[in-house]
Amino acid sequence: MSTPHRFITTAEALKEDFKGRTNYWLCHSEVCDAKDLQICRAVLPAGEGHNFHTHPELEEAIYVLEGQVEQWVEREKRMLNPGEVAFIPKGVVHATFNPTAHDAVILAILSPAIYKGPFAVDVSAEEPWASLRKGI
Repeated sequence: MSTPHRFITTAEALKEDFKGRTNYWLCHSEVCDAKDLQICRAVLPAGEGHNFHTHPELEEAIYVLEGQVEQWVEREKRMLNPGEVAFIPKGVVHATFNPTAHDAVILAILSPAIYKGPFAVDVSAEEPWASLRKGI
């Protein structure tokens, strides 16, 4: 019987390429025995973001570590600074953008770690989501 993996370094994290940056899944079912929790340290390059989408089976908290992000939860928008959080219930449309000239770093904390359906559903081409940021 192996010992559960309880300490995860960046070197051991599940790595995901995203727009020229690497995201690190530090707590994920492929990295440790997590069943109820996922944590990803993600860098949002200047001017980039994660367009409108939902997680049908997952709750999410987005915690800003560095920089500033434009966070949408449904049709409500807030600028989040380091130490601030957005909570997104499962199935709720949301998006995260970095409108600044510097990288932003966030922790995406999702639950559960194991689910049956798709991780995310992109709705960015659907209205009203396709028009919300026009002119920004």
